[in-house]
Amino acid sequence: MAVDAPKTLGFTEFVEIEAPRLRRALCVALGRDLGMEGTSEALSYAWEYWERVREMENPVGYLYRVGRSRVRGEFRWLRRRGPLFDPAAADRLPWVEPRLPGVISRLSENQRLAVVLRHAFDWTYIEIADLLGVGVSTVQKHEERGLHKLRTGMGVPS
Repeated sequence: MAVDAPKTLGFTEFVEIEAPRLRRALCVALGRDLGMEGTSEALSYAWEYWERVREMENPVGYLYRVGRSRVRGEFRWLRRRGPLFDPAAADRLPWVEPRLPGVISRLSENQRLAVVLRHAFDWTYIEIADLLGVGVSTVQKHEERGLHKLRTGMGVPS
């Protein structure tokens, strides 16, 4: 559930409600390790500038961009990141079609976010649009293109 009025919340309450959503979005965009690092960076920033962040119209979307920018700034060598899922952690994950992680990794970041947040985490188009700072129709287009690439990559007829 997105916070409608962060101005009325303290930092701790805001983090309890929004940190899991922010972490999911950053992990989908950057992979688990960098996503966790980005979440820490974003929440550190939020703590430091809480009076300004709490007044924002879309604090989670802003913090998403802060976390993504800070992690990518630290890892400039990171142009095209590796697989979305760590193969070493495969024994701890539920079974998935073996081709799926590779196909998901080949989606653009926005397509991956639209597909995974919408279908795996049940986010609304509006929530994803707010996170990315784009319109709902743009999110729908990213989802449509991402699903097409997934189906093609998995050999499923459209």
